[in-house]
Amino acid sequence: MSTENEGTAVPPAPSAPPVPVDAPAAPAPQAQAPQGPYGQDAQGPAPQGPGASGDIGHPGASSSAPDPSWPPPPPPAAPYGDGGSGSGPGGWGSSYQQPAPKPGRGRGGLVAAVLAAALLAGGLGGGLGYVLAKDNDESTGSTTVSASANGGDVKRDPGTTAGVAGKALPSTVTIEAESTSGEGGTGTGFVFDKQGHIVTNNHVVADAVDGGKLTATFPTGKKYDAEVVGHAQGYDVAVIKLKDAPSDLKPLTLGDSDKVAVGDSTIAIGAPFGLSDTVTTGIISAKNRPVASSDGSGSQASYMSALQTDASINPGNSGGPLLDARGNVIGINSAIQSTGNGGFGTGQSGSIGLGFAIPINQAKYVAQELIKNGKPVYAKIGASVSLDDSSDGAQITDQGAGGAAPVEPGGPAAKAGLKPGDVIIKLDDRVIDSGPTLIGEIWTHQPGDKVTITYERGGKQRTAEVTLGSRVGDN
Repeated sequence: MSTENEGTAVPPAPSAPPVPVDAPAAPAPQAQAPQGPYGQDAQGPAPQGPGASGDIGHPGASSSAPDPSWPPPPPPAAPYGDGGSGSGPGGWGSSYQQPAPKPGRGRGGLVAAVLAAALLAGGLGGGLGYVLAKDNDESTGSTTVSASANGGDVKRDPGTTAGVAGKALPSTVTIEAESTSGEGGTGTGFVFDKQGHIVTNNHVVADAVDGGKLTATFPTGKKYDAEVVGHAQGYDVAVIKLKDAPSDLKPLTLGDSDKVAVGDSTIAIGAPFGLSDTVTTGIISAKNRPVASSDGSGSQASYMSALQTDASINPGNSGGPLLDARGNVIGINSAIQSTGNGGFGTGQSGSIGLGFAIPINQAKYVAQELIKNGKPVYAKIGASVSLDDSSDGAQITDQGAGGAAPVEPGGPAAKAGLKPGDVIIKLDDRVIDSGPTLIGEIWTHQPGDKVTITYERGGKQRTAEVTLGSRVGDN
């Protein structure tokens, strides 16, 4: 599945996001307002090419006049950005014109009748009120009821959305990245440790990597300059560090993404379309969702075995935390599936309830490596696989990327007996339906992990034990 990264562009130049999934644009209804914005930095084409290394990330009727014997319906509210629509005079959606008064009795007679009725009703009501009050006084005493001064204080327990948001918001930041040419965008990040390290997406800070400008703003309005410590394009994870970081930073608690269950509540924090400190809620819609995404800049794609959520995620939510009901970070919001129709003049689409987050167990490992070495470390099997869309598995290509051998001599795959033409259909208990899915699953592991690979050769299934190797850097 291909998606787009979602990150918000800051005037004048927004950022761009994820990859494939072409959806035909729906015809715009007549006189309809522009569609609302959505969640990506920009759409980018899916990775092209016959194959890419499996250990790297190369791999979105006219109405008639009103019947005088029946009151016409009230005029509906005009659509957003439109003055209202309708066809024939007096039809539904048009302005209702009050009919002219009928000839005959003057208005004075009508007013007098209404006045008399009002006086009669008032007198009758007063009489009834006196009788009722008198009877009540004789039986129960006073009828006066004292109103409470207020409804009492609202209690926001730690497990409520308000309680979780109140605790997590002070540890999130809105990130603005700008390149040396003035291009850039807005994203989100969260405090990783007390030393001032902030975790976010690579595509959020990519513009500021080579001498650009980077700032992080807390909900209090306090803004800090920052620098990129390390970034991983394949994982779409980056770590920045605040300059002159305050001493009272409170890192968010990291959860265990392996223990997340479908249906669990989720809370997302971010800056959709630049609206900082926005909180949205939803559930975990699916786990281990294979996602290939791109920031649309032509750089290599990112692959993940993602947590899917229906919490509203839009451009600018990128890099923000996805929390569980107890406030633990279970993922980094990174990409969205969209219909491709933009709004607010951005050309970007809005949330349709299909958001994807990098599981925190994977992101934690990547962040720690970036802080320690400044470069990402990827697990690999040492074989090139086809990146073509498929449902049959990940086929080892006949030729490697850049003219390299399709199976690395002496590498993990070679040692396990894998050969060009073999089709990998499972990694441990995960079904593999394509090359990108295999890459995403491999990258959920660490170098040195042992995995069982099931593959087909000559129409027969075989299995092999593979000890994953390692590759340092994105090149």
